[in-house]
Amino acid sequence: MNQYLDRFSLQGKVALITGASYGIGFAIATAYAAAGATICFNDINEEKLANGIKAYEEAGIKAHGYVCDVTDEDAVNAMVAQIEKEVGVIDILVNNAGIISRTPMLEMSAADFRKVVDVDLNAPFIVSKAVIPGMIKKGHGKIINVCSMMSELGRETVSAYAAAKGGLKMLTKNICSEYGGYNIQCNGIGPGYIETPQTAPLRVPGHPFNDFIISKTPAGRWGTTEDLTGPAIFLASDASDFVNGHILYVDGGILAYIGKQP
Repeated sequence: MNQYLDRFSLQGKVALITGASYGIGFAIATAYAAAGATICFNDINEEKLANGIKAYEEAGIKAHGYVCDVTDEDAVNAMVAQIEKEVGVIDILVNNAGIISRTPMLEMSAADFRKVVDVDLNAPFIVSKAVIPGMIKKGHGKIINVCSMMSELGRETVSAYAAAKGGLKMLTKNICSEYGGYNIQCNGIGPGYIETPQTAPLRVPGHPFNDFIISKTPAGRWGTTEDLTGPAIFLASDASDFVNGHILYVDGGILAYIGKQP
């Protein structure tokens, strides 16, 4: 491997990817493992954690799994302390855990709004706060927040999600501002519309939403989790040491495009 490719290696790094039992988080974690990182992940209960451990084992990856509610500051602090003791100080954090509630604003309770914000915005604050002291002591660190096109745009029925993801974009910039001097880089990755089990019912040819997304995407297709892995490795690697406070949108060009004229 030459000196340029070496900068993309994650060999010897400890990575914590929250909520990474499946989907985008799992794809990022498996890519990090292939790049040399040791993988730690959490999920909210034993059943989901067990499913995640099984998926990693089937992929040939020894992952360290922890049951933890990322909205619980005491539980997060205990998990990070356990990881530092059992695995090592965290070099890379991916704040991936998230939820969405597709409810019209006038039909959404304040409690349900707060629940989405708690998972999608407060939790990244809590987990980042827990890992930053170790990164400061180690002299480097990478924090990657999984943002969204809803960090930039609104859509019907996702007021809480858009508010949280917009806030996450600004939290990303603020962590950069406060801790960039400690050689900590905090960036976001913003997936477009990605092929996952959750989106499968929408991706049937002829489905109005499928046709809508393809028509709005210059690439002319849905993204895959594989499309996210290269950007995620870049943001976690030494190759991005002077990239800070940036949101990298992996959306096939949607945010650049106004759409076809009817």
